Amino acid sequence: MGVPKFSRRTYDRPSHPWRTDRMKMETEMLKKFALKNKKEFWKAESYLRVVRGQARELRARVKTGEAQAKKEEQMLIRRLFNLGMIPTPDATLDDILALNVESVLSRRLSTIVYLKGLSGTIEQARQFINHGHVGINGRKVNVPGMLVTRAQEQNIGYMSGSPFVDQMHPMRPKVEFGSAPRPAVAKPEAKAAAKMPITSPQIAAEKAPAQKAAASAAAPAAPAKGA
Repeated sequence: MGVPKFSRRTYDRPSHPWRTDRMKMETEMLKKFALKNKKEFWKAESYLRVVRGQARELRARVKTGEAQAKKEEQMLIRRLFNLGMIPTPDATLDDILALNVESVLSRRLSTIVYLKGLSGTIEQARQFINHGHVGINGRKVNVPGMLVTRAQEQNIGYMSGSPFVDQMHPMRPKVEFGSAPRPAVAKPEAKAAAKMPITSPQIAAEKAPAQKAAASAAAPAAPAKGA
């Protein structure tokens, strides 16, 4: 069992940590989600491994017709739906087995703060949380790796004593997430037509009517037949 006062490790290290493809993937995830170190990535992997293991076990038990397994399946689906990892409460165990590590990392508090527009970058979101500027339901939370539920997501904001409550604070994002529409982008065909230079045949075709009108005006009038 171990000594209660010493906490156990809550993650598993990779069996082959020096593989090039794995190291490249871990580095990309560290940059994308502003993780402090690979330990945070390994924690997300371990959590996903446990969830997928439960789903595989329940799928085998459900096939045997066990009633308790059906109840545990609904509880697992409801828990992951509340965490926002699956889109609907009517999901199946196959949907749980299709989850990846990004499904877990996208529910971290730092990621949600960035997506809600409370910070300019995901790195800044982590800094705001560590410095105590972000809270849930008015309670300060300084753990960037906290998994946020759907109910908590609606109540994330700046703390009342934070200077970022001021709309004019220079470090506050200028445009809140989703508040301003994106500018319209011209179609590639329209851009190409607008930038295409006018060639000499086009210039001649455009000048032809004007030249005919000038020639007719400059030509002398024909004398009348009866004169």
